Amino acid sequence: MEQALCFFTAETNYRNSPSPFGIKMADRLSGIPIHVDISDLPMKQGLIANTNKFVCGPSGTGKSFFMNHLIRQYYEQGTHVFIVDMGNSYKGLCDLIHSRTRGEDGIYLTYEQGENASFNPFYTEDGQYDMDTRESIRMVLLTLWKCENEPPTRAEEVALSNAVSLYLSQIQKRGSKPSFNSFYEFIRGDYRIVLRQKNVREKDFDVDNFLHVLEPYYKGGEFDYLLNSDRELDLLNKRFVVFELDAIREHKILLPIVTLMLMTGFMRKIRILKGIRKMLVLEEAWAALMNQGMSSFVRYAYKTFRKHFAEICVVTQELTDLLSNPVVKDSILANADTRILLDVKKYANRFTEIENLLGLSAKEKEQILTINRNNCPDRKYKEVWIGLGGAYSAVYATEVSRQEYLCYTTVQTEKKEVFDLAERFDGNLELAIRQLAEKNDDR
Repeated sequence: MEQALCFFTAETNYRNSPSPFGIKMADRLSGIPIHVDISDLPMKQGLIANTNKFVCGPSGTGKSFFMNHLIRQYYEQGTHVFIVDMGNSYKGLCDLIHSRTRGEDGIYLTYEQGENASFNPFYTEDGQYDMDTRESIRMVLLTLWKCENEPPTRAEEVALSNAVSLYLSQIQKRGSKPSFNSFYEFIRGDYRIVLRQKNVREKDFDVDNFLHVLEPYYKGGEFDYLLNSDRELDLLNKRFVVFELDAIREHKILLPIVTLMLMTGFMRKIRILKGIRKMLVLEEAWAALMNQGMSSFVRYAYKTFRKHFAEICVVTQELTDLLSNPVVKDSILANADTRILLDVKKYANRFTEIENLLGLSAKEKEQILTINRNNCPDRKYKEVWIGLGGAYSAVYATEVSRQEYLCYTTVQTEKKEVFDLAERFDGNLELAIRQLAEKNDDR
């Protein structure tokens, strides 16, 4: 007995979190439900320094299924959730929320050129521009201007910052509506004169180069619709919004810019909503931001989120993308203290690289390698490893009811069956799910 008890100082069974906030997981061995807080309590205990999350699982491991499970519970506890997706992984959950709220929430937007994908980087709800807002505008313009591996000089940053400030002062005095078109015209006219008066050299700020690179976004250009919206997405009052970008997945220009503008729009929201939890989920779209030119904006976004009770959750299925991208470690992993991994046996031959990239301890490595190795055949579940800042980690089971399964599933045949039945019920997805679940229970 004494020999057995000596292990109790280091080993214990799963315990429910005392925190009122959290998600329901399951004991991997017994299936007993467990209440787990991976945000608030770990922050209070000092296990993590931020609530940002990094989620990785190859295709077929249940990554999107787990994310649906996590996001639904965060939403039901008052969180404002905004998802940038590529693959329609959240349509079932979004449509269910849309149905339950009678169309007030659960907004599903797909990319349509010139319509949904139209933004205004200068828009604010109250027409005021604090330091954070000005910085956000400057970061967007710098990112649009500079190519992937060409960081701006300090002189260029200062010149552009001055341009933004002068432009905003001008439109406020005139009471005119801001837009990218009018900003472009301001640079081409008034600001060119300012630069000349200040004797700013071309090598310090090449205004002609700036105008040339950004010309496609000015009226008459190929993407003139993109930054000159006369209306804004209502991100402030909607608690669950999904923006599906699968239509531009391979577009090297549009994908990063649209993702960037969606992030910027959500950042405006997090500054306004005080004391309310906000979550931005980037599914695969994160890859569009992972170059040297975007890295400054990504770091700025993480810093802003941390200050405003908000978190970024980056989700990927390709670990090879991470291993080959030098920007990832500094921009994403360094700012996400909560790491969530699913079954990565596909990468067993490269696990040493993964171990080094994520900074895993020997214990964490062993835990991850046990995922889905000895699952109970009588239960339907997949396992997930959750690590909190290198201080605590465990493997849990994502085990849900039949109704939840039908809502979250990304299996095409199952999704089609659910949505076809919902169509017969005049779009009532909840009724379709309930009927299918009862039908399967009777088998």
